[in-house]
Amino acid sequence: QVQVVESGGGLVQAGGSLRLSCAVSGSIFSLNVMGWYRQAPGKQRELVATISSGGSTNYADSVKGRFTISRDNAKNTAYLQMNSLKPEDTAVYYCNAKVPALNWRVFWGQGTQVTVSA
Repeated sequence: QVQVVESGGGLVQAGGSLRLSCAVSGSIFSLNVMGWYRQAPGKQRELVATISSGGSTNYADSVKGRFTISRDNAKNTAYLQMNSLKPEDTAVYYCNAKVPALNWRVFWGQGTQVTVSA
């Protein structure tokens, strides 16, 4: 059973930073494609960033230059470093893992709240 667990959310002032972590168990982590998504109240879930097994990254335009996705395969963990946070970054942040060994099935975490005050 693949499990995805996010941590690191919280309340921060605008301009501040947070680092989210996403720990994955039950799969060969190094092969997974990892992604961060977010969902603000009343809005659809949207892509924030993804990172491939080879380390290639992709970002939403709204976070380019401010957020950095990374992975540590030895720790089975992906990260989202968020700098220069804005109130519009307030959302529940979700991590997912796309597992090639399971026909690219997608596993989601429970989400972690990020609140940015003005």
